Amino acid sequence: MKYAYYPGCSLEKTQRGYDESVREVFEALGQELIEIDDWNCCGATIYMSVKETVSLAVSSRNLALAEKMGLDIIAPCSSCFTVLAKTNRILNQVPEMHKDVNEALTEGGLSYKGKTKVRHPVDILMNDVGIETILHNSKKSLNGLKVAPYYGCQIVRPEKGFDDRENPILLDRMFNKCGADVVPFPMKVRCCGGMLMTTFEDTALKLNMELLQCADNNGADVIVTTCPLCHFNLEAYQDKINEKYQTKYNIPILYFTQLLGIVLGLPEKKLGIDSSFIPMCKKITDLMEVQYV
Repeated sequence: MKYAYYPGCSLEKTQRGYDESVREVFEALGQELIEIDDWNCCGATIYMSVKETVSLAVSSRNLALAEKMGLDIIAPCSSCFTVLAKTNRILNQVPEMHKDVNEALTEGGLSYKGKTKVRHPVDILMNDVGIETILHNSKKSLNGLKVAPYYGCQIVRPEKGFDDRENPILLDRMFNKCGADVVPFPMKVRCCGGMLMTTFEDTALKLNMELLQCADNNGADVIVTTCPLCHFNLEAYQDKINEKYQTKYNIPILYFTQLLGIVLGLPEKKLGIDSSFIPMCKKITDLMEVQYV
C-alpha cells in the first residue's frame, strides 16, 4: 500500500528518531510512504486559539495536497494527527466553513473536496498491515521485556475510531504478540501536560512524575509512546523530576516504532535509538543482539 506521508515539524527537527523509525518500519513491512511535497505546519493548537478559519486553512492545505496524490494521509505526531482529523471533520460537517477555507486555498492554486482520510501509524500497522504480517517479518523477540504502552491524550479522543477511547489496546496487543510482557498502565491516556512545561513547569513535572511512577510501580523496563511532546517531556525532564521529587527514575522512553523496529531486526542507528537521552536498559541492548529463532 501507498500512503501520503506527513512528518510534521517535530519529526523533521527535534524528534528525528520517530521519523526515521516510522520510515524504516513501514519499508520493512512493504508499505510505501510518499512524503507530501511542500507540506506545511499543521498549525497545532495555537492557530485554533487565534482564529478558526486561519487554523483550518493552514491545516487543510496538507489535506488538499494529499488529496491530489489520491492517497490517505499518515501523520505519526499525535498533535498533527488530531489537528488534521479535526480539520477534516469540521470541513465535512460545516459547509459554510468548507467554502471559506476553499476560497483561501484557491489563492494558492488548491482546493479540497474532503476525500482525504487521516490515518495514524498504529491504525495502519494493526488494522491494515496486521499483526500476522508483522510477526512473519520479525527477526527478534521481546521476550522478558516489560513494556508500558503510553498512548497519551490525543490519538484516541472522540471521532478517531481506530481504538477504544478510554482503554486503547492496539499497542498492548502489538507488543504482547511480539513477546513482551505488557505491564498494567492505568495512566495510558493521561495527559503529560504538553506545553505546560514552558508555562507552568511545576504542574508539568508533577504530571510526568506520576506517569513515570505508575510505570515504575508496575515494573516497566521501558515506556513506548506515539507522541513527540510526550516523549520529550518524559525523557528530557527525568533528571529534573528526580531532583525535585528525590526519585531515581532512569526509564528509557521509546517511540513504538523504535521498539517495533528492534523486533523487525532493524539497526539501532536507522531507528534513531542512538540519539536517546537515556541509555537503553540491558534487556533492550541484549535483545538488539539476539536473533529470534
